[in-house]
Amino acid sequence: MIADVSTMAALWWAVILSGLYHGVNPGMGWPLAVSAALMEGKPRALPKALGLLALGHFLAMLAILLPFSMMLILVAWQVEIRVAAGLLVIAMGIYLVINRRHPRILARVHPARLALWSFLAANAHGAGLMLVPLFLGLCAVDADAGHQAAGDLMRGNIPTAFLVASVHTAAMTAAGGVIAVIIYFWLGLRFLSKTWFNLDLVWALSLIIVGAFGIYSALQHSS
Repeated sequence: MIADVSTMAALWWAVILSGLYHGVNPGMGWPLAVSAALMEGKPRALPKALGLLALGHFLAMLAILLPFSMMLILVAWQVEIRVAAGLLVIAMGIYLVINRRHPRILARVHPARLALWSFLAANAHGAGLMLVPLFLGLCAVDADAGHQAAGDLMRGNIPTAFLVASVHTAAMTAAGGVIAVIIYFWLGLRFLSKTWFNLDLVWALSLIIVGAFGIYSALQHSS
């Protein structure tokens, strides 16, 4: 049975909410946008920096989602693939619970290369991986369609990958942008250094939750 409307709505809301969460998390780069704007001393530098961060994040999402969108075997093996993707996301979450250190490669990227930094940060933290179970749920098809549906599936999945990445990135940029504007114009980085809380553990746990949700929706679809 094709996923019902309520399931599809829940998956899209998960795409949006994960984007908002990524935007709020300073690990996705909005403090760098504030810092870049303060260093330039020009307010217009803030949206420019946010745009570069959004570009890097969007490309990171596509780098993970597009290979899945072009898998012809998704027709016959979609449940197994979705369960495997969910387990992979859970494993990533458990790894981040155990290992809280930030990847050293991020510290080696020049702050001016915001798009590259955002791309690497999103992949290093499993941001794109988080979307895989949601994306596969949105691409769910009738198992009885068989191989005849493979071509149609690919043609439908690739635009869906772009749409999921776009919606997620827009939500992330909006959330991060609001915080960046408040910090830049009113509160300043000193406030940020004193009051912001660490979201690393919450991030890792959210990966585990999303992975479990992906497995649950896959098994529900197969029943």
